[in-house]
Amino acid sequence: MCVYDQTCSSTSLGFSGSFTTASTSKAFLEDYAKHHISLSPLQRLLLTMGSAVISLANPYRGDMIACLGETTGKNALVHCHRILKSTAEGQRILEQKPRVNTSTVDLSYLKDLPPGTVGRTYRDFLDNNNVSPDDRMPVQYIDDIELAYVMQRYREVHDIFHAVLLMPTTMLGEVSVKWVEGLQMHLPMCISAAIFGSSRLRPRQRQLYTKHYLPWAINTGKKAKFLLGVYYEERWEQSLEDFHKEMNIMRLV
Repeated sequence: MCVYDQTCSSTSLGFSGSFTTASTSKAFLEDYAKHHISLSPLQRLLLTMGSAVISLANPYRGDMIACLGETTGKNALVHCHRILKSTAEGQRILEQKPRVNTSTVDLSYLKDLPPGTVGRTYRDFLDNNNVSPDDRMPVQYIDDIELAYVMQRYREVHDIFHAVLLMPTTMLGEVSVKWVEGLQMHLPMCISAAIFGSSRLRPRQRQLYTKHYLPWAINTGKKAKFLLGVYYEERWEQSLEDFHKEMNIMRLV
């Protein structure tokens, strides 16, 4: 693993193009200014209510779930920001504001990493589930730019959570990850998705959920280190086994 310092090149960290604090931070600020929408209190209330109803009726409406997360998540984002600021790794994330997409992460580099590394595990997850790091929506309705970045970071590392936790994108895997996220990040969106998502499980899935997945997810959410505070781009070459030991994550057998 390449531990971050000023001598690490962008290639060794799996970044595409140059990697500097100024350029990555500026890129997010420009993207935020491009997409940000200010809401009046009434507009925020109406958007919250509408997105909540639609999200419960159709959990595959990612746009409505994103809206709900932004309009209800301020206190949780303050909580996440405070934890990020409490560690050197989290402080680097907040300062540099890295992004996870196909223009910032060299996916070919990740594919060439040895099996069992964090980066290769993430790349295999993308391939196996036919998802792209470009699928995440930009933050629109959060007025505080630092909190907006925390939400953007969460969206862009959500698939990395799935990968390192070895959870598929099935409803069972998604609900389990949402429990971990909800317990660690306190986002109402994650907590409600974990609770209501479990009601959509089929009988066989529900048995596995109550006996294995739910206890594992609760234990992981409570005991694992703060997963949003991990600078994954610095850890692509780290073995998943060492990562799990460091993060205090027990695999679901």
